Amino acid sequence: MGLGYLTPLTVFDTYGIVSQETGGHVPTAYILALAAMLFTASSYGKMVRVFPVAGSAYSYARQAINPHIGFLVGWVSLLDYVFLPVINVLLGKIYLSAAFPMVPGWILGILLAAVTTYINFRGIQSTANFNTLLVVFQVIVVVVFVCLSISHIASAANGAPAFTAQPFYGEAISLPTLLTGAAILCFSFLGFDAVTTYTEEAVDPLKTIPRGIFLVALIGGVIFITTSYFTQLAFPAVDHFQNPESPSPEMSMILGQDLFYAIFVAGSITAALASGIASHTSASRLLYVMGRENVLPKKLFGHLHPVKGIPARNVFFVGAISLAALFLDLETALAFINFGALTAFTAVNASVIAHYYIRNQQRSVRDVVHYLLSPLIGTSFVAFLWYNLDSHALTLGLTWSLVGISYLLFSTKFFTKKPPVIDFEEAI
Repeated sequence: MGLGYLTPLTVFDTYGIVSQETGGHVPTAYILALAAMLFTASSYGKMVRVFPVAGSAYSYARQAINPHIGFLVGWVSLLDYVFLPVINVLLGKIYLSAAFPMVPGWILGILLAAVTTYINFRGIQSTANFNTLLVVFQVIVVVVFVCLSISHIASAANGAPAFTAQPFYGEAISLPTLLTGAAILCFSFLGFDAVTTYTEEAVDPLKTIPRGIFLVALIGGVIFITTSYFTQLAFPAVDHFQNPESPSPEMSMILGQDLFYAIFVAGSITAALASGIASHTSASRLLYVMGRENVLPKKLFGHLHPVKGIPARNVFFVGAISLAALFLDLETALAFINFGALTAFTAVNASVIAHYYIRNQQRSVRDVVHYLLSPLIGTSFVAFLWYNLDSHALTLGLTWSLVGISYLLFSTKFFTKKPPVIDFEEAI
């Protein structure tokens, strides 16, 4: 589910932009982005060991820092979790419209939203199994792309060294441009944190969820670095493509002609569907936790299906929200997601320090490294991402935050009472 959310084929979505930004050093930018994400992934793993519930950053901040802050983190995180299904419907609609131009876009959008809703309604096990097939297909497409790239590189070498370290380090390399590229690529890793929302449905969550969080980020990073390396060697410059910011369809045509182009487009559609299914699942679980605690109306959001054991009403609610893809543009939806994701990352790193270092006073040399320095390094990387966040995203995110603060003031009667506190023993 985490890899489906992460989407292996997302490496191609930002390749053109980052290749131009970094002067042809996309793999190095990915290494920096992976390093940044692994510190935050480590913080998620530390928190899920003490609070193994489905609320992710919301639950951690709520319990480790303050219930009011937890509510605001959950409120803002909704931007990330609820709007990602919208983005995947938008992307899927774009890919399907290119493949089936005779079908109106609104019909394709409704079809995608209906499919992801139906698969999620079947239950978590069926959803995970179906998503596994979609992820495997994406990995096959990536492997074929890399193999064709190697063949292309070898045929164009003409006796010269075919495989060099140029994509990692060259004369034109620049740290500022690498950091800017890494800031863009960090959003390729969105999804490793979503694993925490499956905690209450996982087998042995105290062991498997922290491992899953770390492995999703690591496996995704290895796929991204490897693929971008061979792609950068095969296509060192993107300026000559018709669409330099999104050259992957043209690349696939050059590498494998019409057959591989069709397979690549099918993979792109599959990627949007897989990420849509996984993000749909995560959003419905986060809404369930907030509903169970009466932060959101419990009758709607805190209900579990008596047979399937899933938050079925939330599944349909997220499906309905996904239809916003019929009216929103991609830039607006992305702005909401970026603000929500960075808020969650910041809160989880802060929660590690608050719970382990401050509250429990775990301050041996080893503890200082694990519970203070590591989350501070993760926070510093996230701070750089905040600095590079688009002003449009900041405006929309702050507006949504003000709405949440107003709701919190109303629901707590101007902080005279606390939001309801979860019973973690009961939740497990």
